[in-house]
Amino acid sequence: MYNYPDTTWGNTMVRFVTTLLVAFATTLGAANAQSALVKRGDYLVNGILTCGNCHTPKGPTGDIMDKAFSGGLSWDEPPFKVTAPNITQDKETGIGAWSDADIKKVLRTGIRPNGVPVAMVMPSIFYGIITERDMNAIVAYLRTLKPIKNKVPDPIYKMPQVHHAFPGAEKPYTEAMMSDKLKKGFYLATIAHCMECHTPMGPRGREFAAKLGTGGFEFPGPWGVSVSRNITSSKTKGIGKWTDAQIKRAITQGIDDEGKHLKPPMGFHYYSTLTADDLDAVVA
Repeated sequence: MYNYPDTTWGNTMVRFVTTLLVAFATTLGAANAQSALVKRGDYLVNGILTCGNCHTPKGPTGDIMDKAFSGGLSWDEPPFKVTAPNITQDKETGIGAWSDADIKKVLRTGIRPNGVPVAMVMPSIFYGIITERDMNAIVAYLRTLKPIKNKVPDPIYKMPQVHHAFPGAEKPYTEAMMSDKLKKGFYLATIAHCMECHTPMGPRGREFAAKLGTGGFEFPGPWGVSVSRNITSSKTKGIGKWTDAQIKRAITQGIDDEGKHLKPPMGFHYYSTLTADDLDAVVA
């Protein structure tokens, strides 16, 4: 440090330098906090949330990564005929013109900025549980996606699209709740919307009350037709006899207890990014 004379000018310079250092530290702290949010968002969006599994276009071998998040899978089901929309930062065909609040609203409530609901295939009913920190992280990461211009077909709704929160996911978890292993596992399995694919569809939507996790839902695609597996604890029809290691292998490598490879859209290549602690919690 310079030793300034005990003058008004010298005192002013000391205050100026101190102010600069505080401002620099504040800016650096904010930048580090934002970087940590983006990193967490990357982990969530490209991992457990499997956003690209629906929103990235697919070829015979999987995701077309140079068009990531620009619109993906299509469904023609009794409730709707829709294509997963563009969620890049393109302002015309993506979500680049949406506010942070708009993005959070569609994730938590399934309602677009224009008031139109998204199709029920969008797992917003599972996202009410997302912690505030994780929601901020998701938005921060989405803001980093390069804009790709791609207009997907407008949705066709064959019945009203309803939003009934998945049981237990009605409101955000707190960070403190994540210290409980089972609660953390429920949180992760919920935001991964495992039960959306592994629960059959009835006339009024997923049959969570009577057939939760029993599988049987068909997924046509470039891979042919795959059928979701029963993932309940039944030892004859589910995974009750599987070891923890076999469950982890199925989740992260797409290989079942008999060594057979699972078909898409099982998102094992997304789940392979799970930390050891998170994977243990999901299995628990």
